[in-house]
Amino acid sequence: MGGEPGPVQIVTVNKADHSFSLDTEALGRILLAPEVRDKHVVVLSVAGAFRKGKSFLLDFMLRYMYRMHGEDWLGQEDDELTGFSWRGGSEPETTGIQMWNEVFLVEKSNGTEVAVLLMDTQGAFDNQSTVKDCATIFALSTMTSSMQIYNLSQNIQEDDLQQLQLFTEYGRLAMDEIFQKPFQSLMFLIRDWSFPYEYKYGFKGGQQFLDKRLQVKESQHQELQIVREHIHSCFTSISCFLLPHPGLKVATSPSFKGQLCDVAPEFKEGLRDLVPTILQPSALAEKEINGNKVTCRGLLEYFKAYIKIYQGEDLPHPKSMLLATAEANNLAAVAAAKDQYYRNMEKICGGDLPYAAPSSLEEKHEFFLREALRLFSSTKKMGGQEFCGRFQAQLQSELEELWESFSKHNESKNVFSAFRTPAVLFVLVCLLYVLSGLLSFIGLTAISFACDCVLGLAMMAMISWAFIRYSGKYHGVGTAIDQAAGVLLEQATMMLNKSRASSAPPQKKSN
Repeated sequence: MGGEPGPVQIVTVNKADHSFSLDTEALGRILLAPEVRDKHVVVLSVAGAFRKGKSFLLDFMLRYMYRMHGEDWLGQEDDELTGFSWRGGSEPETTGIQMWNEVFLVEKSNGTEVAVLLMDTQGAFDNQSTVKDCATIFALSTMTSSMQIYNLSQNIQEDDLQQLQLFTEYGRLAMDEIFQKPFQSLMFLIRDWSFPYEYKYGFKGGQQFLDKRLQVKESQHQELQIVREHIHSCFTSISCFLLPHPGLKVATSPSFKGQLCDVAPEFKEGLRDLVPTILQPSALAEKEINGNKVTCRGLLEYFKAYIKIYQGEDLPHPKSMLLATAEANNLAAVAAAKDQYYRNMEKICGGDLPYAAPSSLEEKHEFFLREALRLFSSTKKMGGQEFCGRFQAQLQSELEELWESFSKHNESKNVFSAFRTPAVLFVLVCLLYVLSGLLSFIGLTAISFACDCVLGLAMMAMISWAFIRYSGKYHGVGTAIDQAAGVLLEQATMMLNKSRASSAPPQKKSN
């Protein structure tokens, strides 16, 4: 494989635009080396929040792989710990996935050799990473590993399980048809366990603790049941290990370089139990996808295929649980306010209720609109004022659309509105007929003839309108006749109002 043993960044997250890149060349140098490329691969990955000792643990795993045949693989008390980059502090080193560039060939009891890879997720849970960054990195490491070690501090909190549900679901979305559980082994590694009097350190106490935390009970809220059922449905095996605190020097001293003499004795005992148990030949499980064992060469192709899916836009962006809850919460408030407005308006002008005066109806609309907005505002909502403001604007827009619909429905009940056009045309015909007779009587035959022509057009328009209403054809012509009748009515109303104003007696000025 060439070069000094060390960690290699194979997946990088660009924090500027939150894009992902796979270093195919670097991964190829590891996986396509002649002595390993056709071997079945075992991938152990450690994931979890940054600064919780993932790399520290991986370096003890490396020490075991290099010294597994020695008497005491932990080494001398003053040996410094080397391998994956780790240090104290509050800032993450890098973001993405690192892989140790040396593949360990281990012979199993049946005589076959398997290729063992160690993988580390870096900075995927820091304060600069989006939910998509975290979900993608965790999903990629879970999809490509045969054992995912989920590194947690002190306990398994409910939000740890919800994150696991979100990330594994995001991984499942990127996989092809799944006929069985999509992922292999999951191990909860609880660091700094403080309750050994309840559940003892190690695998046995861990399993008892895990069984209780992942138990699905009828008395639980449905959401808690769903999370637990989802986790059980994703992994073929789930285990848990309770690891004590490594000691104050490890946690607080900037000069600590991994010397065993500074590590708490019970932590060293925990390591002697944990590391050989998961790395001994009989415990190593080859990576399988859809029931088929994967070789190193095949793993490279899976990495390339999965990263391509996450670089594209085929998958939805995972939302944070808070954002998703806030959105659902606001949408429920919008629906309740909209429903209240609809029911109130239905009582005024809905269904078979008689025609309501437009001015009175608009007054009711304004009142019910204010009531609906008040209901939305008074409902307790998540997301802050700016976030909720977007949903209030959406509610107002939807209520205006409903008002237009109610207004049109009410107008359709107006008998005069339905017969406005024929009424206008009929009055016009009558007026023209009387006017034509008067003009003919006083000898203005030319103007009388013109009135007769207009009279004929009005009668044709009336007959055409009746035919269009009956047959349903020629909508354009019918609309034009309606518009012309509307203009005539509007002009007549204006003239009538003017004549009333001019004939009204002038008001006396007050002193």
